[in-house]
Amino acid sequence: MTRAEWWSRRTTFADWGPYALLGVAVLTAAGSAGVVGMTRGELYAAAGLVAAALVLEVTGTRVTRGRPERGRTGAFLYFLRWAIAFVLTWLNPFCAFYAVTGYYTVGRQLPRRLMLPGVCLTAVTMAGSEIGGMPPRGAVAWTGFAVVLGVNIGMVSLFTRFAEQEQARVTTQAETIAELERTNTALQQALEENAALHAQLLVQAREAGIADERRRLAAEIHDTLAQGLTGIIAQLQVVTAAPDTATARVHVERAAALARHSLGEARRSVHNLAPVALAADGLPEALRKTVAEWGERNGTRADFTLTGTAEHLHDEVSATLLRIAQEALSNAARHARAGRVGVTLSFMGDEVSLDIRDDGTGFAPAAVPARTRGGGFGLEGMRARAERIAGSVAVESEPGQGTAVSARVPLVRHD
Repeated sequence: MTRAEWWSRRTTFADWGPYALLGVAVLTAAGSAGVVGMTRGELYAAAGLVAAALVLEVTGTRVTRGRPERGRTGAFLYFLRWAIAFVLTWLNPFCAFYAVTGYYTVGRQLPRRLMLPGVCLTAVTMAGSEIGGMPPRGAVAWTGFAVVLGVNIGMVSLFTRFAEQEQARVTTQAETIAELERTNTALQQALEENAALHAQLLVQAREAGIADERRRLAAEIHDTLAQGLTGIIAQLQVVTAAPDTATARVHVERAAALARHSLGEARRSVHNLAPVALAADGLPEALRKTVAEWGERNGTRADFTLTGTAEHLHDEVSATLLRIAQEALSNAARHARAGRVGVTLSFMGDEVSLDIRDDGTGFAPAAVPARTRGGGFGLEGMRARAERIAGSVAVESEPGQGTAVSARVPLVRHD
């Protein structure tokens, strides 16, 4: 073991203090041996006790190394040291310097039930030294011994109490620090978990956004190009069965108009996916024109009604309601064989309602799949559009009783 390693193991007073105090006791006792009147036999006895004390300290250090000192071994070492110090102090009062060791080792070596007896025994040794040596001679000396002993015990008890309070405070502080460290560790783990969860949520949100945008684009294409192409096909089919050229020309012109309209929708979709009908008109006028054109194209009576005070709606709200109306009219043309269709737009405080009713064949809503076999989005598409702006779509229909589609969305004004 190097000198540095040896010294690093004895950096506290509890480790090297007994050796230092024993050295001081030896020096002061040797210098005062003649004054105290020590005999040759007492000198030899003191020298033997000093050697025993040195062996005790070295042995105690080795025995208690790496394990707690408090216990039977510690108690044995403590009381053996006290006995040696007591006899040395009896032989020479200046040896009490070594007896002081008992004051600061009592908490390390003795269990709680033996601490007070240990302190009292050390106080007896110190009181004997302070009155000039043991044993006291005469009543005055005994009285002085009792007073000094009482003062020593009182002071040591007071200091011990303070030490216990300080130790309790240090223990509480250490426990608090340990608890804070555990809390910080748990918090760090929670932060790491939250970061991972946040990253996962971002990925999921991105994927959900992509899926939602795909559904929106699919619905937009269905409501523009698909419906336009369906109308063109219907007009051309009429042309093939037209009884005369004039009738055929009328349907060809309608097919061309639908083609131009669909082209305009496609170009508009490339820019912002807003309906062409809303480019120059508000929602009420766009619905009025859409209903009129649909009725003329399909040869069906179609009426548009506006209730309440019309307001300039947000573009997304207007586009959603127009697309729902177009989808409902397209369904009526393809499936309902209706003789009359009515479209009503109602402004009701903080809500806008769109109702499309026909007197067609009707159907059982529960029996309709989410997507029709022709690839359209139908009722589910209308519901999805309304839900994107916190709205809803309700469908009422029975076979032979017509169909009513009602969409309700929040009234969000154009900023």
